[in-house]
Amino acid sequence: MKAVATNRKARRDYNILEVFEAGIELKGSEVKSLRSKNCSLEDSFARIDRGEIFLHNMHISEFEKTSYFKTEPKRIRKLLAHKQEIKKLTGYITQRGFTLIPLKVYFNERGIVKIEIALAKGKHSFDKRKKIKNDIIKREAQRALKDAYKRYRQ
Repeated sequence: MKAVATNRKARRDYNILEVFEAGIELKGSEVKSLRSKNCSLEDSFARIDRGEIFLHNMHISEFEKTSYFKTEPKRIRKLLAHKQEIKKLTGYITQRGFTLIPLKVYFNERGIVKIEIALAKGKHSFDKRKKIKNDIIKREAQRALKDAYKRYRQ
């Protein structure tokens, strides 16, 4: 599995509840551009419309050697998923606060482009502060244990 792009902000800004894998409908030049890792998932999201999932704001740069089949870099792309998964996601999305966020774009073992989308709920600023505080406490505890172990060994 060869990762093309990852959405680093997703895990910081959202609580990830469930992760799904889906195919993505692309043009030929877009696949070539993805092979050279010219892709960005920043500010991208997915929506369900009439029983289909569409990906918005995913930027795939134009392949420089394309002659006349040029595509728009931020066009809306259709995601390919099973109907049962789409129905399950639709049930969650209708609830308030849930959203679909792409986490990673990659090529699978067979060379097919796949995208990992996550069912997520946005974090509040106090959740982020709480996590930072817990991380600092853990770091200080590890440091204290390390110092105590060093004193004990001497």
